Amino acid sequence: MIVCVCKSVSDRKIRAAIAEGADTFDELQFELGVATCCGKCEESVRDVMAQCGVCESQCGVERHIPSQPMHVTFYERKAA
Repeated sequence: MIVCVCKSVSDRKIRAAIAEGADTFDELQFELGVATCCGKCEESVRDVMAQCGVCESQCGVERHIPSQPMHVTFYERKAA
């Protein structure tokens, strides 16, 4: 699923970057550009990081295994 609409970054790309060694939010911002435009995806990116078990010690995000499906908000782009 697309997590960052502005930069067209999916959760798969985020997971791949984490698998290649990115373990902080700042690294993901630098490598993928997430949360650098509107910032609406930051919470979803951090959720994906927490699901992967990274960033627990660096930014205080606790890993949680949801008992219910994760809620993700999708935003539509409107033509100018």
